[in-house]
Amino acid sequence: MQTPRPRTDSREVSLQLIDGDLSMSNSFSRRSFLANSVAGAATATFAGTLSALADEPAKPQIQGFDETDTDVDPNAEWQPFTDKKLKMGIVGFGLCQFGAQFGLQDHPNAEIVAVSDLFPDRCDGLAKACRCEKTYPSLEEMIKDDSIEAIFIATDAPSHCKHACMILESGKHVASAVPAVFGSLEDADRLYETVKKTGLQYGMFETSCFHDDVYAARKIYKAGGFGQMIYTEGEYYHYGAGNLDGYKGWRIGLPPQWYPTHSNAYYTCVTGNTFTRVSCIGHKSKLPEYQSNGHNNPFGTETALFNTSEGGASRMIVSWDTAGWGGETGRMKGEVGAFNGAYQALDDITAKIVEKLGDLRKPKLPAGVDAGGHGGSHGYLGSNFIESVLKGKAPIVNVAVALNTTVPGIVAHASALKDGESMAIPQYTL
Repeated sequence: MQTPRPRTDSREVSLQLIDGDLSMSNSFSRRSFLANSVAGAATATFAGTLSALADEPAKPQIQGFDETDTDVDPNAEWQPFTDKKLKMGIVGFGLCQFGAQFGLQDHPNAEIVAVSDLFPDRCDGLAKACRCEKTYPSLEEMIKDDSIEAIFIATDAPSHCKHACMILESGKHVASAVPAVFGSLEDADRLYETVKKTGLQYGMFETSCFHDDVYAARKIYKAGGFGQMIYTEGEYYHYGAGNLDGYKGWRIGLPPQWYPTHSNAYYTCVTGNTFTRVSCIGHKSKLPEYQSNGHNNPFGTETALFNTSEGGASRMIVSWDTAGWGGETGRMKGEVGAFNGAYQALDDITAKIVEKLGDLRKPKLPAGVDAGGHGGSHGYLGSNFIESVLKGKAPIVNVAVALNTTVPGIVAHASALKDGESMAIPQYTL
């Protein structure tokens, strides 16, 4: 397993160690939504970090991969809908061991037929984690296997589009880790056209989509509990993310807004609407990875102000170099309702709209499938993709939502390089 590159400033190491994941534990019942309360956040203490450092060898501190609590409606049981199993392949184990993180190998309606990784030791590790005997040395070899119906891509971000198109063109459905494309508007158009041409399912595993608050807010928005969404905020803080040495160093000096989906989802995955224009300000980082990198990127933090397709505004920040708390979080303000840890209605009329929705917590997953990390989202994304393919419907983060969540960040970074020039954002529809 590759480790983060060493830093030259001991203060930076300390900051990375004390930067914990923001783990929200909210009760999303009808009562708690209508109550005016906000749940607290839990972070690792500095003393606990020092103890762990003394007792354990150094290893990557990958934010979001801890098992986090998620609030589930105990009365909303998962309902079996078919005996069929989707035959799947998984490509990529990587720095985060991401390929095995979404419970695909545990789902009653999926079978992991084969796995692949370019590194033999990682390929063996992925096979063991997925209880799979068949392995391939490359994706190019695996897509020749006609028994595989769908493949989950957990490879390096710069390869996501290439790999997705390759799989789709081989006649297989695709699930992809974020982002959908990496810094290229041309790749975005290529992916979009390939999905349309093949007619196959494409789903992006954007974790914020199944955070407890986003899941509940999506239901409220569709029911009219926000009215027009006037203003939203999304934040993705991950100190040191631009220093993690992934495959071929793709993360080193990574432009923050090229990895924007965890924050942008606090608008796109709540409303289903899009960003239309952006003005973005970048902060030139003092960390060494931003002095020289393969992306020619000087920014460790980028703050974007977006126009939305419904006439509102969104402020979305991605930061790799600021101290303090970490994690993915957001807030929403609409004409008749707002959300900041808990839902607040403007008046009794709106409150009754939301009350009629009943329990807004997530339903249970199939037995044996864990909710997983990133706010208890992993298992839900995997289950949604499997069910979508078997039912012949688009996943919740389909190709249009994926690109409308990813592409605004590409344009935002271009705006930051031009001192915040307002720029138009391409639009995608399903």
